Amino acid sequence: MPQSAIPPGRHAPIRQDWLDKRREEIIEPDLPIVDPHHHMWDRPGNRYLLPDLLADVGSGHNIVATCFEECREMYRADGPQELKSLGETEFVTGVAAMSASGKYGPTRCVAGIIGNVDLRTGSRAKGILEQHVTISGGRFKGIRNGATWHADPSLAIYCSGAPEGLYRDRNFREGFAALAALGLSFDAWLFHTQLGDVVDLARAFPQATIVLNHVGGALAIGPYAGKGEEAFAEWRTAVREVASCPNVYVKVGGLGMKLTGFTFFENDMPPSSQDLEQAWRPYVENCINAFGPQRSMFESNFPVDKGMCSYPVMWNAFKRVAAGCSADEKTALFSGAAKKAYRLEV
Repeated sequence: MPQSAIPPGRHAPIRQDWLDKRREEIIEPDLPIVDPHHHMWDRPGNRYLLPDLLADVGSGHNIVATCFEECREMYRADGPQELKSLGETEFVTGVAAMSASGKYGPTRCVAGIIGNVDLRTGSRAKGILEQHVTISGGRFKGIRNGATWHADPSLAIYCSGAPEGLYRDRNFREGFAALAALGLSFDAWLFHTQLGDVVDLARAFPQATIVLNHVGGALAIGPYAGKGEEAFAEWRTAVREVASCPNVYVKVGGLGMKLTGFTFFENDMPPSSQDLEQAWRPYVENCINAFGPQRSMFESNFPVDKGMCSYPVMWNAFKRVAAGCSADEKTALFSGAAKKAYRLEV
């Protein structure tokens, strides 16, 4: 598909006929995988519900369980604003119950839920979090408050709408204090230019478990376009500082988003796992070297990254990068770290 024909937007469009052009034999098909980061939604021209998820997790790799990541879907239409996100947890709890029946295959889809509670509600956050835990039947494992912010207007489409410095906000931190007390984790999503905020938060709450999303939001577009080496060096330094905080994990993935600067979606053929391995290896290896395998987890970020590559090819790419790891290290990277961070019993 020529570049001129690709619709604009934050993410590359999903074209199943394009993805189907690339078929690969599954590498290490028996290796157990917990996919700790996928979404589910029903949006115009972009539906990703249980049948779509089942098609991906059943495409060859041994996906034993998944975690749903908040995406502002199925919020309640009525009631107080701060309780509307309960609708999303209700929605995916129903999906989890369907999967737990065993009727749809062996994968425990939505074994864990990372939802959304606006922590700027301060002291009220604890009671709201408890409601999410209750209605989820205990599947609710944590929350994410996206904080992507940048002054450059060309990056506005990738920003969450949060103000600059959300993770340093006094009310936010008052709400954040409730997480550790309830045994819940926090997913941090922001750009690499903001990673100092995660360091400050992690040091202020050393008992809290924080999971850094998408290799720390490495930017390679907008003001960083054409400055690959400079941007990478800046990202690497920031990631190493975050990794110095022992209570922070990292999700290794999200590299199929446009903001990372990779343009495989513009090619006539979808990328092979060798193509992705070569492109992604510097980010993946730097994360694993900084955090260690025990605090690093591969993620799919589907269906967002599905515009760039297929599910089986993506996991093949991760397995290629991890080929030199020991059996214990592979277990941590593909399932163990996710189980520990989100307290999953799968």
